This record gives sequence, C-alpha cells and structure tokens, in this order.
Amino acid sequence: MEYNFLKTATEGNIAILTISAPKSLNALNSTILGEIGHYVDNLPASIRCLIITGDGEKSFVAGADISEMAGLNAQEGEAFGKRGAEVFRKIETLRIPVIAAINGFALGGGCELAMACDIRICSNNARFGQPEVGLGIIPGFSGTLRLAKLIGMGMAKQLIYTGKNIKADEALRIGLVNAVYEPADLMPQAIAMAESICANAPVAVAYAKECINAEYDLSDDEAIAYENRLFGMCFATEDQKNGMKAFLSKEKCTFEGR
Repeated sequence: MEYNFLKTATEGNIAILTISAPKSLNALNSTILGEIGHYVDNLPASIRCLIITGDGEKSFVAGADISEMAGLNAQEGEAFGKRGAEVFRKIETLRIPVIAAINGFALGGGCELAMACDIRICSNNARFGQPEVGLGIIPGFSGTLRLAKLIGMGMAKQLIYTGKNIKADEALRIGLVNAVYEPADLMPQAIAMAESICANAPVAVAYAKECINAEYDLSDDEAIAYENRLFGMCFATEDQKNGMKAFLSKEKCTFEGR
C-alpha cells in the first residue's frame, strides 16, 4: 500500500514510522489512522522493534483533526473514537516493542498515541497534554485509561480536568516519559535503544511484553501464574538454549528468534 501521510524506513531489524502531515502538525484524521493500522498489520516478521515519530521538530502529533470532528454527531463521534482506539490497541498489543520518539507537541490524540507505545522518549521541546475538555469532549482514543495507568489516577485527573499542557521535564518527573534529549539526539537515542532491544532474544522480549500487558488485568496470583507459564515456554526455544550456552562459554550470542 502507498501511504499519503506516513514515511516508512527500516534499519536492520528496526522499523521507523514517521507520521507526516506537516500542514496540520501531524494531526490524526480517519485516513491517517487507517494508514497506521494498515502499516502495523503488515509489519514484516523480521522486524524486532518499531519506532514511531512525527515529521519535523515541532510536532509528534498535535492531536486528532478538529476539522473532521467538529461536525460529528454522537454516533459518528463514538465511531471516530472507536477507530482511533482500535488502531492504538494494535500498537499496544504488537508482539514487538514500540518506542515513541516524541519531537514536539504530543497533545490529545498525540499523547494517547505515545501512551500506546511501550517506551516514550522525547526532545526537550516536547509538550504533553489532554486538552479535550476545553473543546467540549473527553479523551477518546483510550487516554483516560492509559494515562491513569502510567502516572496514577490523581495526576491523570488533574491533567485531564484542567486540560493543561506540561513540558518535557515535568513529563519525566511524573513518569510519562522515560528520558529527555536534545532534539538532534532524539532519533539516534531511539535507534540505539531499539538496537539494544534487538540484540536480545526476540521470543523472550515478546513474552516479557505479553506478561507486562496482561498483568494489568489480572490478580497478583493470576499474574504470577501467567509469568510462570511464559517463563517455562522460554525453555522450549532455541534462543534459550543458545543464549545460556553462550553465557556459560563466555561468548556472545546472536539470537535467531526461534
């Protein structure tokens, strides 16, 4: 498929997805959401890590497209929210890790997109917020759920109820992002992190992601049992055999993902 609003690239086992709608600061409309969903659904099996970023240094994703939303009725609004939520859920449940490299504004749907990723790093000019209540709506792409999980219910309520934006250093302080970099260093750091992930056993990384995601919805006992099961499954892989053999031999292992 040829994309109108996405730029795609690969570096080894790393895929880089750049949302590119510069006139709207990369705001998300139905077309862009559809393109992201198609891209995620069709990632090659050889890809071990995905980086998502925005085109330019001003904006990751400035939000959802207000010009598209303005005329929606209740049923159409629900459908639009469901579409975005479904695409973001695809990202959250991808078998491989996803890094958001946030270069500028990550507001509304942009903040929600970043939260659907496994790891968030940003440039020091990044701005985060869920300003929807100032437009007469609420976060519609699962933002109320994920923000509370990431930074706690009290802080999430404060950000959503006030609609205030926060700077990169505050996002780091409250745990919304993992690290802050100079703009020129953001993508090199994202790629370096992705490379360190790709160097590890792909099946084990996938199982770790599956455990962490599942444990949000399980009791402590259920989560421990789930982890035990996937831990055991690792011992049925060639990666486990080769990785431990290399460790005992003081050699470096190249994992094949089997």
